[in-house]
Amino acid sequence: MTKRASRDFASMLDELLAERVQEPGRAHLVSMDYLSVVEELHSGRIVISDENLQAAYGSVKETAAAEPEPSVDPDEIARELCLEGALKSREFDRLRRDFALRNHPDRVPEHLRARAVIRMQVANMLIDEAKRRRLRLKKA
Repeated sequence: MTKRASRDFASMLDELLAERVQEPGRAHLVSMDYLSVVEELHSGRIVISDENLQAAYGSVKETAAAEPEPSVDPDEIARELCLEGALKSREFDRLRRDFALRNHPDRVPEHLRARAVIRMQVANMLIDEAKRRRLRLKKA
């Protein structure tokens, strides 16, 4: 039996993992289970420092700050919905669904959720009022 064949399977996997991690272009291809991750963290090959965490947090914070907060002004939301035209009942429902797909609190970043709730309430109120106006005009 050769020397290579006498090694145990775990040591061969460790060796392969070390080779793949050293190749920068292929590091993202390595998939590990939980125990492998724990072993990597305890091995000292992966370093998590406060500076790394601060840098990562700072970049996320800067991205969040760069995004303008959507308006809760009813006039701006009405313009966004394009409620000025004579719409049919189905078109109002489509507008409501389309607005919800873009603005629902479950679909926006966490820091914008409170604003998204207000935007959804205002949009629903405006759409309901536009539907009532249309029915009144139709009856008259």
